[in-house]
Amino acid sequence: MFPRLRENIRVVFDRDPAARSTWEVVTCYPGFHALTLHLVSHGLWKRNWKWLARFLSHFARFITGIEIHPGATIGRRVFIDHGMGIVIGETAEIGDDCTLYHGVTLGGTSWKAGKRHPTLEAGVIIGAGAKVLGPITLHANAKVGSNAVVVKDVPAGATAVGIPARILDAETEQVREQKAEQLGFSAYGISNDMNDPMVKAIHGLLDHSVTIDKRIELIVSQLEQLGVNCEEERATADKFDPNYLNKIVD
Repeated sequence: MFPRLRENIRVVFDRDPAARSTWEVVTCYPGFHALTLHLVSHGLWKRNWKWLARFLSHFARFITGIEIHPGATIGRRVFIDHGMGIVIGETAEIGDDCTLYHGVTLGGTSWKAGKRHPTLEAGVIIGAGAKVLGPITLHANAKVGSNAVVVKDVPAGATAVGIPARILDAETEQVREQKAEQLGFSAYGISNDMNDPMVKAIHGLLDHSVTIDKRIELIVSQLEQLGVNCEEERATADKFDPNYLNKIVD
């Protein structure tokens, strides 16, 4: 119990830069409160103290705004950020190191008994307001964009956005994310087909930057094959301002 609590405290510092002290986390973070009470209610549920488990879960919802059925299985180092409006169903399974933002629903699509809620493998991130419905699986390190509605499996490492959710091209997204990280900018959770000029402009900048990098690398490689020393050019490329895109957005 206590090792789990210490892990849940540490994970807040790892994923929320607003956290300033352990005392603040323990007293002011509803996600921590909800996960802590779920540890107890889930233990009661497994020992067949069903009513008491449900009552404790109901109390946790009252004080945190987060509803977790005591039958749900939650792994280690799970982080719930803000949390208000989160609903996690009875047969939901959440793997280690997952992150859920406020307004997320892990719900069912059937009244039949048995497995009817989603399974999240390790490292899954679900954006604010997203709905993941049915006995589907979000495989390891998958991401779900804000307000998406997911009703089909999401492959490992893929990003799902939209209503109903569509899987973005994995190779394109991987290249964009790598470039965005290099530039000090996160484009997570926004797709190129959103009708938003800023989103399209950001993706256009990222794609253009990737294309220019490839062309420059080709030119430099050919010059080096001809015996030209290009160390200075490579060093200049490495000094690119990592806050470039953030300055543009601001």
